[in-house]
Parts: sequence; C-alpha cells; structure tokens
Amino acid sequence: MQLSHEQAFNQALIRLSVLLYQVDGKVTLSEQDYLEDVINHLDWQSPICREAFFTDAIYQTRQVLDAGEELRYLRTLQTDLLFDADKALEVAMAITGVDGERSDEETELLSLLTHKVLAKALVNRAKPVSPSELN
Repeated sequence: MQLSHEQAFNQALIRLSVLLYQVDGKVTLSEQDYLEDVINHLDWQSPICREAFFTDAIYQTRQVLDAGEELRYLRTLQTDLLFDADKALEVAMAITGVDGERSDEETELLSLLTHKVLAKALVNRAKPVSPSELN
C-alpha cells in the first residue's frame, strides 16, 4: 500500500518527536503527554494502528541513539517532513521545551532541523519545496 504524503509526514513527525524526546536520555511525563496529544490529533491513514507504529518508532529510535546515528536518522526524515515544515518545526520546538528545559542534545538536533533539514521550506513558505530542490 502506497502511503499518502500526509501519512508519510505523520509517521516522520512521530519519529522526529520520539527522537527529540529520547535524545537527552530523560523522558518526562510532560513530553509523553504532549506527544500523545499530537498523535491523537493526526489524520491517521495507515493499516498499522498508531500505537503499534509508535511502539516501533520508540524501538527504532533507541537503536539509532545507541549507535550514535541521530544526525543521520534526522536527515532520513527530511523529505517526508517537508510536507508541512511549519508543523514539524512547531512540534519539535514544543516537545523539546514542554518540560521546561532544552538539553544540549535537543538544541543540536533543533539546529540541524531548522538550518539544514527544513531550511529551504521554512524560507520559501509561499511555495512548496520539491525533494529535487534540496540538493
């Protein structure tokens, strides 16, 4: 089954959020509550239920972090996050700040997200960015 662009974005947004809340090694209740709210408000269009996808995203992210590959992993989400770069940035900023502090690891990933991964889409908000324009 081919995923819609919106569903691919939804899945990338969950992966991004899990990466951002796990990167500092501390998962707070406020981060979990915020992400649960975000996930529950997504227009989910997948045969895989949200909870199963979320559980898998946690497992995959743990492997990425254990291997020290978080920057590479973030870049793999780029194309799907461009579907709605503003929402991706909004959720990223919120989840990293909801617990009242931003760790150095969270700040580094936010910087990469805004300056590399989403940069062109955020600057060119008036027109969508195609994947071929990113290189």
